[in-house]
Amino acid sequence: MRPYLLPSLGLLFLLGPAAGDVEFYRPMIPSLGSSSNVSSAGNSSSRGDSFNSSSSGILQPGGGPGSGYQPFSNFTGSVDDHGTCQCSVLLPDTTFPVERVEQLQVTAHYLSEKFQTELSKVKEYTQLISIYEKKLSNLTVRVEIIEKDSISYTELDFELIKIEVKEMEKLINQLKESFVGSSEIVDQLEVEIRNLTVLVQKLETLDKNNVLAIRREIAALKSKLKECEASKEENAPVVPPPSPGSCAHGGVVNISKPSVVQLNWKGFSYIYGAWGRDYSPQHPEKGLYWVAPLNTDGRLLEYYRLYNTLDDLLLYKNTQQNRVAYGQGSGIAVYNNSMYINWYYTGEIAKVNLTTSTVTVRRLLPGAAYNNRFSYANVGWQDMDFAVDENGLWVIYSTEASTGNIVISKLNDTTLEVLNTWQTSQYKPSVSNAFMVCGVLYATRTVTTKAEEIFYYYDTNTEKEGRLGIKMQKVQEKVQSINYHPFDQKLFVYNDGYLLNYDVIFQ
Repeated sequence: MRPYLLPSLGLLFLLGPAAGDVEFYRPMIPSLGSSSNVSSAGNSSSRGDSFNSSSSGILQPGGGPGSGYQPFSNFTGSVDDHGTCQCSVLLPDTTFPVERVEQLQVTAHYLSEKFQTELSKVKEYTQLISIYEKKLSNLTVRVEIIEKDSISYTELDFELIKIEVKEMEKLINQLKESFVGSSEIVDQLEVEIRNLTVLVQKLETLDKNNVLAIRREIAALKSKLKECEASKEENAPVVPPPSPGSCAHGGVVNISKPSVVQLNWKGFSYIYGAWGRDYSPQHPEKGLYWVAPLNTDGRLLEYYRLYNTLDDLLLYKNTQQNRVAYGQGSGIAVYNNSMYINWYYTGEIAKVNLTTSTVTVRRLLPGAAYNNRFSYANVGWQDMDFAVDENGLWVIYSTEASTGNIVISKLNDTTLEVLNTWQTSQYKPSVSNAFMVCGVLYATRTVTTKAEEIFYYYDTNTEKEGRLGIKMQKVQEKVQSINYHPFDQKLFVYNDGYLLNYDVIFQ
């Protein structure tokens, strides 16, 4: 401790009976620390003399015996020539241990965080144990039902239970590895799961004596039934397809898978258009193949090509390319060496001679909506869709009077006069495309990006309509046109620039 110099007026001590006896009062302290020098300016009874004190008496606060204070003792002192009293006193160490307290606070904070972490783990383990107990209870009930019930259970029932038991075994093992503390509950759950596993295995063994044997018998019976059906189909008489151009059948019942002929001659960018084969009742087997891609705007028909045979089309040889600068949309059809189109930007229909590439007839189609008013669902500018079948030339369209429903008109292929008209109840913009076979309209709709469905028909012969469900596969998402050829009994489909054809199967 540092020495303290006390002035005579502030020095708290008592002079004893003898000169040189000096006492300082302080609270009782069991041990003394470092020494301090205490000086007094007062005069002593023995100037210049040294003194020694060994007082150990107990004094009251007033200075009397029995007080709660103990004087400092075992100190030496002296008085210098000027009469100043000097002495050395041992005082207690009163320095506060700040560093130890801070260290204690850090340790306490670390222990608190660790405690909270362990407490959260315990809560999580408690929740997991509760979940496992519920699952185990549920499985126990299910096994008890199997034991008591007389109903036979299939192998699948036991497999499902065994899978659940294995999952619980896996979870209980993970819980044991991570659980800290008493694992009595976890061990009990593990034992119950093992017992349940053994019980399920026993029940499965017992059940195989009856259920699995019955299932084998059922499988054998099904196999015999299939053999019987196959032999019946083999012995059934084969119905020949109708002769080309004939309507001696019960209508379309199916469509074959598509045959991809090739990409259109203009390339990938020309996804709109139509293609097919000319049908002439006088020479049905000699029709030209034609391909008419629209411009990239999907509206204007400007060029088309003719091929004598399918091989010429595949090899791009013996090609005749013509220009028609006034066709609109992909509702094109070719019949008896003439191409039929919607005249650009009008409600008129036109007939183009394929040999001379000249327009021979133009006529307004009465009441027909045009300029993309009621086109098909997936393609624009096809307000008027021409079709050819065994009976001749048709046009499929809508009018304002029909409120967008499909209207079918039979045309005179020479003069383009309307011979007869039928109103349907099918809304045209909800249809993806349509074609005619033997006077029956067949309408398609998109099912997926890879399939169409022939879902609707209207028979102009009986004026009856109905629903169908004939799937038609495709290679691209959208169908731009469908043309039927009566002699080939095929559909010619323009599918996002690709030329496809299908065989039509009749009833």
